Amino acid sequence: MRKKMFKKGMAVFISALTVLTTICVPAAADSIADKPYLALGADLKEDEKTKVLELLDVKEEDLENYTVVTVTNADEHKYLDAYLSASVIGSRALSSVKVIEKESGNGLQVTTKNITYCTKVMYQNALATAGLKDADITVAGPFNISGTAALVGAMEAYSKMTGKTLDSDNVDTATDELVTTSQIAEEIGDQDKAEELIGAVKNAVVAEEIKNPEKIEEKIEETADKLEVTLTDDQIQQIRLLMEKISKLDLNIDSLKEQAKGLYDKLSKLDVDLNINQKEVDGFFAQIGSWFEGLWKQIKSWFE
Repeated sequence: MRKKMFKKGMAVFISALTVLTTICVPAAADSIADKPYLALGADLKEDEKTKVLELLDVKEEDLENYTVVTVTNADEHKYLDAYLSASVIGSRALSSVKVIEKESGNGLQVTTKNITYCTKVMYQNALATAGLKDADITVAGPFNISGTAALVGAMEAYSKMTGKTLDSDNVDTATDELVTTSQIAEEIGDQDKAEELIGAVKNAVVAEEIKNPEKIEEKIEETADKLEVTLTDDQIQQIRLLMEKISKLDLNIDSLKEQAKGLYDKLSKLDVDLNINQKEVDGFFAQIGSWFEGLWKQIKSWFE
């Protein structure tokens, strides 16, 4: 039952991501959006919609104060079919999301209600990859659902709210990231370990600009050992393929840490947050070497 919910949720998540890639809107103004956004599952029954709005702390009479968009099952299939079978994606779009734009420095703050499979940290990490910044996001289902489809709604709402078209490669990778994290969590039986593992490897790949597949695989195994997580060869390859995608994106490690602060705080406490950029380290020692070389030449010139 749990696996079925997970797969269905995954499909919804990916569909939401794909919707974002098709949105073309005017450039965003510097000011905060006038209205918060709601992305509602198009197939919610009336009683389910009432329940979801209650969980999102939105009253029916106040809907005019929100910009409302819908995510359809067709949207889900359009973007999830590349990852999941049609039977897994299902035939109803249910996940719903409220997105409120915030001032710079807020980061991505995620709250989940009736979401059983995806943690708020999983959402934070994937949404940061997609390019979302500084927003309060609430994800809700009319009853217990995995929640993977909600990523699509969050991205669609954010894109329309800010006027920023999210890069299609980032959106695709974010979808892959949430799916992979959720699948690894299910297989190892530990959500926290899965999100820490993916987050730590992603951090290292971006901060150290690791692009070589073998180096990425070494980093995966090294991080898994630190976290005491046992991975199969297939799981290692699945994570490696994800990280190869991440390595090709124009991601900024400082921005990722600011947007997914909850995850990086956890990693630093676990001593697996590999903060040091190897290029900076190499450059530092290169400068020291140049200084000593210059000093030695000066000393030699005195004797000469």
